Amino acid sequence: MRWPWQRRRELPPPAPQVVEREQRWMLPRTLIVLLSIIAAIAVLILLSQVATFVAPVFLGINLVIAVMPLQQWLLRIGTPRALAALASLLTVYGFLIALLWSIYWSVQSLVTELPGYSAEFNRMYRDMLGWLESLGISQDEALRQLQSAFSPSAIAGAVGALASDAGSALGFLATLFVVIFFLAWDSMGLPERVKRIAATNPGIVRGVDRFAAGVQRYWVVATVFGLIVSALDLVALTALGVPLALVWAVFAFVTNYIPNVGFVLGVIPPTLMALLANGPINALLTAILFSVINFVMQSLIQPKVAGDAVGVTPATSFLSLLVWAYALGPIGALLALPATLAVKTLLIDPDPKLAWVSRLIENKLPARGDGRIRKAIGPGVAGGRARSVPAPDAR
Repeated sequence: MRWPWQRRRELPPPAPQVVEREQRWMLPRTLIVLLSIIAAIAVLILLSQVATFVAPVFLGINLVIAVMPLQQWLLRIGTPRALAALASLLTVYGFLIALLWSIYWSVQSLVTELPGYSAEFNRMYRDMLGWLESLGISQDEALRQLQSAFSPSAIAGAVGALASDAGSALGFLATLFVVIFFLAWDSMGLPERVKRIAATNPGIVRGVDRFAAGVQRYWVVATVFGLIVSALDLVALTALGVPLALVWAVFAFVTNYIPNVGFVLGVIPPTLMALLANGPINALLTAILFSVINFVMQSLIQPKVAGDAVGVTPATSFLSLLVWAYALGPIGALLALPATLAVKTLLIDPDPKLAWVSRLIENKLPARGDGRIRKAIGPGVAGGRARSVPAPDAR
């Protein structure tokens, strides 16, 4: 109740609140894009300079991750950690030795078989000289060209280049075997380290988990497709009567690990053998049939399936082959998809501002891990998931 003599107090209207906006200095979007492209190119150039070190290390990481399910299974059945790590190490070493022996066996079989076709080779040589004479090139001129091509200086240069490549390959293999040894042995302490990381940075564990799951799926897909292509090549070469069909089928399995261009390396030896043994028509049929099988399976179907396995589109799969082959050399073609997956899961996915990049390069399959790293940390984390830590109160 208000008495008449009491005046009503009228509060002054509230002062308008002035919202102070933080003034941020931002670069133009075009300049940001250009700087990002320049930085990416600089990183690729840097990687190309240190590829002799980065490539075997990353390949070793891939192979150790690929056999991680074996090590986890051995641990679940009560195998000591040292024996589980040793089993993983021997598995990777056995796989690499089998691949190297397959290449050696293929080359040795070709070298052993070729002397039996010396008469056919001489006949083809005479036919080639006759064909050159029909084009107006005399036999003496052709011989001079051949002598210049096989001069001592040319042979010395070829031998020097071959020795350099062989030295680089041996250095690569030595580094790879040493890296695999230390990574496999270091995996014994992985559960405790992952537990500590998951307690404070669960996002990192989730990213590594997605990367490990994608790498394992990629190597399974590559191996399965290699077996399928090898079986189809064996049937085709046997039907055409090409000598050493089993050898070339095994060689095709090895070269299948090089995506998109591996079949080019695998088609040359069987085509040469078909030419010497059965003539040019059979060699042409061999090259066509071998190329069709390998191109369709390896360059059309496998990139789609492998891209689905790691969660990227076929176009991203093919472009990553070009980029990583430049950055890491020939081995970059083998590691293209795992390297792209590492960039996506460890650098792009954790940043919300780069979500559009992730949506651009990923396919419909969500790039989520299935707990392969979290399984390694055991029951120490509730529910097999990384324990989240409450964020500090931002004041």
